[in-house]
Amino acid sequence: MDIKGLLESLKNCPCGKEHTVDIKAVEIGHGLKERTAEILKSNDFPTNILVAADRNTLGASEGILEVLEQGGITYKLKLYDNFTEPLIEYVHEIEAECADVDGILSVGTGSLNDVCRMAALTCDKEFAIFATAPSMDGFASGTSPIIENGIKSTLPARQPSILIGDTAILAASPAELKSSGFGDIIGKLTALVDWRVAHVLVGEYYCEQIAELVRKALRQLISMADRVTESDEETAGFIMETLVLTGLAMKLADVSRPASGAEHMISHFWGMRKLAVGKHADYHGKKVGVATMMLVDLYHKMAELPEIEFCEDTIDWDAVYAGYGEKFVDYVKAMNIPSATENVTPVSLATAWPEICRIVKEELPTYEELLDIMKRAGAATHCPEIDVEEPLAWDGLDFHTFMRHKITLSRLIYMTDVDTRKMELRF
Repeated sequence: MDIKGLLESLKNCPCGKEHTVDIKAVEIGHGLKERTAEILKSNDFPTNILVAADRNTLGASEGILEVLEQGGITYKLKLYDNFTEPLIEYVHEIEAECADVDGILSVGTGSLNDVCRMAALTCDKEFAIFATAPSMDGFASGTSPIIENGIKSTLPARQPSILIGDTAILAASPAELKSSGFGDIIGKLTALVDWRVAHVLVGEYYCEQIAELVRKALRQLISMADRVTESDEETAGFIMETLVLTGLAMKLADVSRPASGAEHMISHFWGMRKLAVGKHADYHGKKVGVATMMLVDLYHKMAELPEIEFCEDTIDWDAVYAGYGEKFVDYVKAMNIPSATENVTPVSLATAWPEICRIVKEELPTYEELLDIMKRAGAATHCPEIDVEEPLAWDGLDFHTFMRHKITLSRLIYMTDVDTRKMELRF
């Protein structure tokens, strides 16, 4: 990936922001495992490092430790059995291993990367990733979703300086993980709607150049939907590049908006509720894909309503607090005081509504079109496929928006007379 060329194309951006990234190199290609030490050293990565992995990711990249050793890199290994959740306790475990190393190499994907990314920042260590599956969009992120006391919060973290993806390993990863990565990228459809809606309503920062980067990635990936689950190196490599690009978009914009909207909040809500009863949620990308299906259905139906009455916020806070559970009440209050819609009035919303409806129709495929795309990619499309029963599905739709201090189109429902229970939503 040509990082320098990308930054050059964004020079003197009309949005007025100087777009920067901390990544030195993104290497995606065949046989890169054997060149891992060479790639790290040629980009001035430290030669005394901590390698973090679990048994699955280390098995998928079999031989990488020998490659590092033979390449002159001294390492110690932090090996987990099966890494599933980005708990703050794991961040502290990685931090405890960092006193006598100069860098961290995460061998894996998802939550493992998130934990290492945050520890790299708190310990001020260089950070690199050797990816083992194209399953999520956070590879190039400068933030980490971390769970502390049952609450998943997006926290500052260190963007990797080097990303390596061996397409032979990526292609051999389980089809479910590749479809999960596809679902995570599809979530950018509704994220872009929410970003533009916030810009139209309250003038929140928006960059059309960054948004178009994400749209281009979406278009290219959708064109390859039929090949996502195949053990094909070209497709796996392209999925990986797209995941990296959408993660870069967040760093380039210095906000999560280009890649994360209401669909991610729904996914996080479901995960929090599952964790609260001692259950593990399904893969993040799978949940995001299903949430995106729900929102595409909802957003189109809202945009097609012949008449809407706009009003001040009509929120049953007792129901919201009950939806999150007593443990999270203080967190929800902190996220919603002041309200995300404090600068939105019924009049301003009514004035902006025709433009909001235009954005929905401009950015989103129809529900039927998206369903076809997702099925061709082998991605989950409905809640039963991710073990989310109907009551939890509804709670996710009703209460997700209070998880973050963000304007989303779904948040604006509470300033209308729209009754989602009468909309025959499909999930």
